[in-house]
Amino acid sequence: MRGREIILAGGTGGLGSAALELLHGEGASLVASYRSNAARAAEWTHAAAVLQADITQASDRARLLDSAPSLYGLVVFAGDPARASQTTPIEETMRRSHEVNYLGPILLAREAAERMKAAGQPGAIVLVSTMQAMALFPGSTAYAAPKVALLHAARILAKELRASNIRINVVSPGVTAAGMARESIASGKYDRFLNEGVVSRFGRAVDVARAVRFFLEPDNYVTGQALSVDGGITL
Repeated sequence: MRGREIILAGGTGGLGSAALELLHGEGASLVASYRSNAARAAEWTHAAAVLQADITQASDRARLLDSAPSLYGLVVFAGDPARASQTTPIEETMRRSHEVNYLGPILLAREAAERMKAAGQPGAIVLVSTMQAMALFPGSTAYAAPKVALLHAARILAKELRASNIRINVVSPGVTAAGMARESIASGKYDRFLNEGVVSRFGRAVDVARAVRFFLEPDNYVTGQALSVDGGITL
């Protein structure tokens, strides 16, 4: 991976920063974006070029891609937990989830692939979905539906780009003690998986990072696939 330009959208967050650390250790040339948490992002300036970008905005996506003119890899960690509340009704939550969890990531992936293809650059794109896109979890409509759409669109894009040697794959994390799942774990929402022996532990950010790294491998022979990193929960 040494010297390869890789963009990590949402790369300074709980899951993204584990991949950032792993790839930095291998000498990759990294660009990591964040949407709003500038203080947290500042902690990673030693390992990557860090910039603010909202990937639901076309101008921000273009600026992010401009930051890596010899782009080899793109990983999109950016997302929204899509939790409705008394102040945020379900319709508003679902619209926001569509923009952040599907539209922004898939447009960024398409635009990155177009640049790679125009440059004749083989590459790898990894999108992040969720275990809730792989199995049915009550109460997850607002979050899961866009993530299912993301997975399907990624497979279509992989089929369109296979002749260009640009691979598109998806990682679907389970209950991971990092990022957006922290709040749910703290509430005890997923304790039953431990109590019933479904899993021996909750996932760690590094579990997801290793899956991402697998898909970024330059000689990888896999495209159009989704890998569940969930300890077997969706079984």
